[in-house]
Amino acid sequence: MRLVDAAAADVIAASTNVIETVGLTKQFAGFTAVKNVSLKIRRYSIHSLIGPNGAGKTTCFNLISKFIEPTSGAIRFNARDVTRATPAEISRMGMVRSFQISSIFPHLTVLENVRVALQREAKAEYKFWKSEAMLDSLDDRAMELIDSVGLARFARQRAADLSYGRKRALEIATTMALDPEVLLLDEPTSGMGHEDVNIVDLIRRFAKGRTVILVEHNLSVVCALSDVITVLARGEVIAEGDYPYVSKSKEVISAYLGTEHA
Repeated sequence: MRLVDAAAADVIAASTNVIETVGLTKQFAGFTAVKNVSLKIRRYSIHSLIGPNGAGKTTCFNLISKFIEPTSGAIRFNARDVTRATPAEISRMGMVRSFQISSIFPHLTVLENVRVALQREAKAEYKFWKSEAMLDSLDDRAMELIDSVGLARFARQRAADLSYGRKRALEIATTMALDPEVLLLDEPTSGMGHEDVNIVDLIRRFAKGRTVILVEHNLSVVCALSDVITVLARGEVIAEGDYPYVSKSKEVISAYLGTEHA
């Protein structure tokens, strides 16, 4: 049974939804990884998908970002049906995702990585193969983004030589260079230790004026960032609301702890 916090439901119903899924289902060789998931992602919110291992959250995330095709159901982005769109097509529409494993160019410098992303936003892809002088116009904006994630002193350093946390910060900078309307983040704090990069603060800062969909195992991060949390178990939505609500749900506690409840 799906439980929805009444206050969260009212807020969602009264606002414009940037993304909606209807009856989203994905089967793999007879195994149903996601079953009849209907989501309403509120514009300018941070919406987290959580659940125990095998809950279907990553599959759901991959369906929304169009890296896999649904078996059935529909996905709408700004009221447009994008169920059969390609990842490149929805990226051009303004929905951009990051990956759990950093996807930067390791042998380019920090500045070059951000500049490559800016070329696409500036529709200057063909300049990639031309002289450095032709790309100078992108440097000021690139440095603004680099400074915003605390990497200004590493601008001329190869991305491969950065610490893991700084690589994640660089990935956020390159993603933000595309100026997405919707940002999908897959486990942004995964593998991070005690480093001088506060990914939570970066996400909160860049979430202003845009929508963020977050898959994250770290519940303290989810608590700190999320406006709405959808909890999945065995491929189905079992609860939805803010963190205080879902953290007290008997269904959620049972899914995480594997205990029976009255």
